[in-house]
Amino acid sequence: MTKPLCFVLMPFGQKPTTAGKMIDFDAVYHDLIEPAIRSADLEPIRADEEMAGGIIHKPMFERLILCEYAIADLTTANANVFYELGLRHAVRPSSTVLLFAKNTGQLPFDAAPLRSIPYDIGADGKPDSIPAVATVLTERFKEARKHLTDSPIYQLVEGFPDIQRLKTDVFRERVDYSEQVKKHLVEARRQGLDAVRAIEQELGQQAKIGDTESGVVIDLFLSYRAVKGWQEMIDLVPKMSPPLANTVMVQEQRGLALNRAGRGEEAERVLLDIITQRGPSSETYGILGRVYKDRWEVAAQAGETLRAKGLLKKSIDAYLKGFEADWRDAYPGINAVTLMELAEPPDPRRKELLPVVAYAVERRIAAGKPDYWDYATRLELAVLAQDEEVASNALGDALAAVREAWETETTARNLRLINDARKKRGELTGWEAEIEASLIRQANK
Repeated sequence: MTKPLCFVLMPFGQKPTTAGKMIDFDAVYHDLIEPAIRSADLEPIRADEEMAGGIIHKPMFERLILCEYAIADLTTANANVFYELGLRHAVRPSSTVLLFAKNTGQLPFDAAPLRSIPYDIGADGKPDSIPAVATVLTERFKEARKHLTDSPIYQLVEGFPDIQRLKTDVFRERVDYSEQVKKHLVEARRQGLDAVRAIEQELGQQAKIGDTESGVVIDLFLSYRAVKGWQEMIDLVPKMSPPLANTVMVQEQRGLALNRAGRGEEAERVLLDIITQRGPSSETYGILGRVYKDRWEVAAQAGETLRAKGLLKKSIDAYLKGFEADWRDAYPGINAVTLMELAEPPDPRRKELLPVVAYAVERRIAAGKPDYWDYATRLELAVLAQDEEVASNALGDALAAVREAWETETTARNLRLINDARKKRGELTGWEAEIEASLIRQANK
């Protein structure tokens, strides 16, 4: 991955403070802020580079929202900076650093409690005591990599934001973009990979992919996922604008595509890099668990017993970490439980984890916004509990909620692994095979 981007929100040129002191903000940027950002191994982008005539354009909003890190200079209580900071705090729970020039006027009341770094201004209007402040700034950026919540919205509003896994499925619904392109992509997903490729070619003729609206690019990216265009997903990422390409969501899905394309080691590196730089999440660990799971299955089929045992353990551990990162997301939890069932002998921890996973998914369903994975989780839980009636009902709900063919393939594969393990133990009752076959038929439609 390239270096994470840091968006800089600040006035530009020379501006007077409320106390009448003139400050050279270009010097503040070049002498203080930019070096501190680079010392933290980040790449700076200054907000005013995206503005013309005081008007905020689409690329400005995209970078403000999508850049993993940001810094805002609150000096002069600049209206544009505070507007941008408010947007940033609304969409990003963490990784926003604040600073201000000392003795230049009082900060607005709402901003006063925020954790800000002060810096001195000399008689020439340029930053003073640069090394000491730069060191603090660099350390604050390094601290920001821990993703401790700094947005007052995320700190104070209960239940905000959504579960990590859901972001890939709601992105299309939350971004307002060309309805015509959206309709074309819906139809292309029905027709298959070649039709989705044709839309990318059409978009490329109209403008560079990097200059195309982010919502359109993400819909194209996820449309390739829907038709199993794994290599096309991989190839699309370098064409995106850097802020979009470096988002956690895009990098997670790139890892998924690399694994599905048979490049598991690259996928592992991408996912571990995300965890190192941006912290754990249920989605990242869930995809990493799948990488190890695929390797385990290959090793088991090749008769590499000891290696397979080690890979199975790594997969279980990854899924467990994903579930621990967000107990509301049952997806990594059910995968951990399923793999524990497949271990020889079965991992006893599954009995403690099963009711926790069941509670998580039932809360999701009761909340009124269940998706395919919620019903698929309920289905797997019923199969593990050998409850035919509940499994049958859950299958019907899951089939009615299918969006993409690979979803039912994934569930069918999990059930096949459970059925094969239980068949060896003489525990298979017979009805499980029909459940698996129904999922496969749906995937082949």
